[in-house]
Amino acid sequence: MTTGNARPREATGTLEAAIAHTRLLLARDPALALAQTEEILRVVREDSAALLLRGQALAALGRAREAVTALRRAAERDRGSAGVWRALADQLVLTGDGAAADAAYARAIRASVHVPVLIEAAEALVDNRLAVAERLLKPHLKAHPTDVAAIRMLAELAGRIGRNADAEALLRRAIELAPSFAPARFNLATLLYRTNQLPAALEQLRRLAAEEPGNAAYRNLAAAALAQLGDTAEAIDHFEAVLGAHPDYTRIRLSYGHALKTVGRQGDSVAAYRRCIADAPGFGEAWWSLANLKTVRLGDDDVAAMTAALALPTLSPEDRLHLHFALGKAEEDAGRVEAAFGHYATANRLRLELVPYDPAETCERVDRTIALFTGPFLAARVSQGCPAPDPIFVLGMPRAGSTLIEQILASHPRVEGTQELPDIQMMAQRLGLDAPYPACLATLNAAALRALGEEYLDRARAHRKTDRPFFVDKMPNNWLHIGLIQLILPNARIVDARRHPIACGFSNFKQHFARGQAFAYDLGHMGRYYADYVRLMAHFDAVLPGRIHRVFHEALVADTESEVRRLLAALGLPFDPACLRFHETERPVRTASSEQVRRPISRSGIDAWRAFAPWLEPLRTALGPVVAEYPHP
Repeated sequence: MTTGNARPREATGTLEAAIAHTRLLLARDPALALAQTEEILRVVREDSAALLLRGQALAALGRAREAVTALRRAAERDRGSAGVWRALADQLVLTGDGAAADAAYARAIRASVHVPVLIEAAEALVDNRLAVAERLLKPHLKAHPTDVAAIRMLAELAGRIGRNADAEALLRRAIELAPSFAPARFNLATLLYRTNQLPAALEQLRRLAAEEPGNAAYRNLAAAALAQLGDTAEAIDHFEAVLGAHPDYTRIRLSYGHALKTVGRQGDSVAAYRRCIADAPGFGEAWWSLANLKTVRLGDDDVAAMTAALALPTLSPEDRLHLHFALGKAEEDAGRVEAAFGHYATANRLRLELVPYDPAETCERVDRTIALFTGPFLAARVSQGCPAPDPIFVLGMPRAGSTLIEQILASHPRVEGTQELPDIQMMAQRLGLDAPYPACLATLNAAALRALGEEYLDRARAHRKTDRPFFVDKMPNNWLHIGLIQLILPNARIVDARRHPIACGFSNFKQHFARGQAFAYDLGHMGRYYADYVRLMAHFDAVLPGRIHRVFHEALVADTESEVRRLLAALGLPFDPACLRFHETERPVRTASSEQVRRPISRSGIDAWRAFAPWLEPLRTALGPVVAEYPHP
């Protein structure tokens, strides 16, 4: 085989030699390697090694979707090849198909082991028979404590059942025993990212990149971690490097668009989303991302293109629901409210099918919280926890104005804005693994409560870029954890961002959230959730009088200076006129309101829900007396 054309050289005489020669070409000339694999496959159409090479060459050229197709064919031909399954999983990660990637990684684990008991355990993992896998793995590891393949499999099992600390310890043990075990190290980096240990994730990714600097999966995860940390400029550099080498990675281009939006480069963000749509007209999330800029209007040509995309036979459920959300926004902007509500209703129905929600669970959780956090219970622990006053928790319902409040506070010279930090929720989830939450909090002594407060501050420190004494954590869902916050950080400030219940409910209904807001996809569920939120806040107002400062969105819009002065006074901060010029403050903003808070306050969205009133009766009914009791009509 020569390097000057695509035909296998006659003199080599064997398929193995042709494949070996092509493999050598792959690193320095993937286009030529691809051409030669095409020639090989004309002779041996379904050879798995040639298909693997074809997939790798396509991946190196940035043609991710074609790479996935080739690698799936290779996996069908050689289901026992760990290399094929790993290559397929890597490409699935980059195309955004996380579920399929997890399945392929499980297959790679299965293919990489040859001890009968591990083969059986791996098959159980592939089939999600976790109890069987655990029953096989634990005795094997007791007898063979340094078997890194078994350690990695047990880590996979621990991660699936939410035992993230156990999974992390196992993966660290695996790479301690085998520092060059790249799959385990990448698993560890991914786990650290998912558990918000972002600096630690980046440390592992840097070690991986040192060995394989061109690996797009490593750079993509590094970019995502950097973006979460607020190092958006560096994240953008990573995204641009990956896209420069792999322009076909549409999923990564979407993340690139998100990063551009975060730093206020709206024009470039729009261009990135438009490029995604040009490459994949049915890419619903790209359409929704464009619509979700809020300040961008989609025109009639866009409506026609999205309607045509809905007819595509290969459209996934995720693409379909995103398209309906985007069409709803486009029709609402055009004043066609009936058509808009129809799309919103369809989008929410499709989303609820994927993320079922039981409102009774939230109601019961609020009941348990009220029962635990009585006045005497709190009084007995008043001097416990970490005394640091640094955090300002801005919480409440999503779409209630929390991003605006954070932007106002972040304009003050003594306050730093971070973002929606997941750490309080992660702590609650971890505490609830061994005993019901929040009842388990009653078992914690003063030292444990202080340690939790210090842990939160340590985790938050990774997101801080200044030495300002206070910082904002604006995770709305932390309203469910005010009791935990009070126990571990008794001197933290708490601000409740509240908005008219119907306006807030409808704003949530027409918003697609990446994760965590399953209550928002049904008007009745939405109303019950809001009512439970009001009920729990009223309880803490009673047992911790004056502890929570409430900002009504309508009042903030109507008389901004007075409300800002009240807010700052409640937080013990002097008034600063920069807080009234919040739209001039340059900082990364990741939420759906990112473009809105870069403009002066406007009343334009206050009454937007009224045009949809004929369809909102289920929301009003579920809210009950909360509507009449709201102080701003």
